[in-house]
Amino acid sequence: MQLLVLVATLLVLTIIGFYLGRSRAVSSVGGKERSLHSLPSYHGFYVAIWCAVPALLVFVAWLALEPQILRAMLVDSLPPEAQSLPPERLGLLLNDIRNLASGNILSRAADPEMQQAAERYSRMLQISRMALLVLVLALAIAGLLFARSRIAPRFRARNTVETVIMFFLIASSVVAILTTVGIVLSLIFEASRFFLRVSPVEFLFGLEWSPQMAMRADQVGAAGSFGAVPLFVGTLLIAFIAMCVAMPVGLMAAIYMAEYAHSRLRAVVKPVLEILAGIPTVVYGFFAALTVAPFFRSVGSDAGLDISSESALAAGVVMGIMIIPFVSSLSDDVITAVPQSMREGSYGLGATQAETIRRVIIPAALPGIIGGFLLATSRAIGETMIVVMAAGLAANLTANPFQAVTTVTVQIATLLVGDQEFDSPKTLAAFALGLVLFCVTLTLNIIALRIVTKYREQYD
Repeated sequence: MQLLVLVATLLVLTIIGFYLGRSRAVSSVGGKERSLHSLPSYHGFYVAIWCAVPALLVFVAWLALEPQILRAMLVDSLPPEAQSLPPERLGLLLNDIRNLASGNILSRAADPEMQQAAERYSRMLQISRMALLVLVLALAIAGLLFARSRIAPRFRARNTVETVIMFFLIASSVVAILTTVGIVLSLIFEASRFFLRVSPVEFLFGLEWSPQMAMRADQVGAAGSFGAVPLFVGTLLIAFIAMCVAMPVGLMAAIYMAEYAHSRLRAVVKPVLEILAGIPTVVYGFFAALTVAPFFRSVGSDAGLDISSESALAAGVVMGIMIIPFVSSLSDDVITAVPQSMREGSYGLGATQAETIRRVIIPAALPGIIGGFLLATSRAIGETMIVVMAAGLAANLTANPFQAVTTVTVQIATLLVGDQEFDSPKTLAAFALGLVLFCVTLTLNIIALRIVTKYREQYD
């Protein structure tokens, strides 16, 4: 609660600083705003930045360092026999002390020494939070007064504010880049540990996937099989079925909305179609498992076909329905971007509307449409919940859409479910699969961007 009050107080001070800075700028020129180098709002933002940014930086740094410092001080206050405990037992003891200080349930009964340690920890935490409160408010007020004192008619507040905004934009970009680099490096590092135990050739070209590792060497299946080809085939099969559903339906819907539908009908149809994109994937999974899969099974039995209750067909069809808004929205944007002059020129040469769409609009928009198809394929390859609920977990090497299959993403989720040790090939296999999936989707995205940029034509 103290931290919430502190953040609210800092927000109020920032707002006050903005209005004080703006009013100070206006009063410094006697109300003649044209005499200012920058608009009054820039002076207000200048004061607000000086009020908020230094205080927030100290606030974040304090909260980041506080746990380590309090832990070290708490360990120093413990008896020597407690300080000499193994790291895992010492961590459990400190966790019990923190739970006792916060009033939570302990993992064991509290003794007088633990009670005293909890009281010391509570006092240290209270002192730390009070010091944080005083320091942050003092910095905010000092920054407000300093920035307000610098306001003058010729002060370049706009330049300073835009420099700060530019810095934050660059910092945000760097954070995004570093996050991506961190994800890639973590995948590569963990996958390399897996490939030290399992041959990459076996993983990429093996035909049997059974990652279950026995706890003892004398158990059945002590050595798992890590051939990922069944997973790759299942992923491509379901993605192919999904795109066979999504591509024609999404493209036809986009053509209708862009070329045939009245503006009032388009204003209704387009949002309704895009509602499908907002439905959680687990709902699609329930729909596939409870409605679509039984329907296909009953139809198959009437036709003499053996369709499994969990099949690639059910998962692929429902996944295609889920991707339809993605395909239609991208295709609609590309088609509507084709210049109207091309349509009018085609009509002027005597072409019908259907001929204009088929021979002029679609060829002009084809690079963007293909790029949208590839992006939608990446979306289909990365889907998990629908496959878990409708296609099952069996790693079958088959191209029969009526049989149960599984995908790379499903196996990643399965391997990392529950308490796992990241030292066994079973768990590390998830990172190897993730690296392969990352490379595949990255390749598809690069191809899509290359197609769009290479074959895009500029029209006057």
